[in-house]
Amino acid sequence: MNIKSLQLFIHLCDSQSFAKTASAMHISPSALSRQIQKLEADTGQTLFVRDNRSVELTPAAKKLLPVALSIQGEWQTYRAQLKGQDAELRGEIRLFCSVTASYSHLPDLLSEFRLQHPFIEFKLSTGDPAQAIDKIINDDVDVAISAFPEQLPARVEFETISEIPLSVIAPTGVSHFAHSLGQDKPDWANIPFIVPESGTARDRANAWFKAMKIKPNIYAQVSGHEAIVSMVALGCGVGIAPDVVINNSPVKEKIQRLKVASIEPFKLGVCCKRSQLDNPLVKALWEVAQATYIAP
Repeated sequence: MNIKSLQLFIHLCDSQSFAKTASAMHISPSALSRQIQKLEADTGQTLFVRDNRSVELTPAAKKLLPVALSIQGEWQTYRAQLKGQDAELRGEIRLFCSVTASYSHLPDLLSEFRLQHPFIEFKLSTGDPAQAIDKIINDDVDVAISAFPEQLPARVEFETISEIPLSVIAPTGVSHFAHSLGQDKPDWANIPFIVPESGTARDRANAWFKAMKIKPNIYAQVSGHEAIVSMVALGCGVGIAPDVVINNSPVKEKIQRLKVASIEPFKLGVCCKRSQLDNPLVKALWEVAQATYIAP
């Protein structure tokens, strides 16, 4: 077992394609296959189930992946120490965030980071921000942009970069509940609500319902905040969504913020496993994030 074979293994776990990994890692498919076979022989386990179109990770591969990532991080740290602090960092950081965060907060961070570390590449994936902490814990990504959860796992480090207010929004167009919303005391029980499926924003919504003494009529529970704004604009119901998502939505002109009791904002930040801060690539990103968003 060597560092190169572990790097190939890590990439293959992510791409789930021998052709893609062979091309990206500048190795022939046959040589890649031999490296993986040797790794399987070293571990005594079958790591991948192959067919003509796809590659699936076996349970043994899923157990090996966090070990391989840790070894790779230690190796990068060792090489950086040998080269000295002034050496240019090279490598890849796997980063996860919501679609909105990819253009509301990420550009400032990456533009500054690339000026300081031009040889570090990013593998960006987007999705429901409620998944961010789990992706960190499961070693699916190195760094994520996430809301601060109700309970932060002990092994996760979190650095706040912004405070995000939330609003209750309704469509500006015709809807079957428009008349009820126009009353001094709306009949909330008959108004459909569109809420986040899970995560910090859902916790805030539940707390607001409780404070307002509303037993909500849930029309939909949505994965991803962007879809909430779109569904409200279409007249499907009243929604609860972060202001940053509302402000950046292409349909923001078709929704209105309701004048109701305020919802407690949440903290947005970068997070990673605490152990990952020993990885020089992640540490470099962390330092730039602190300087970009925190420093005066």
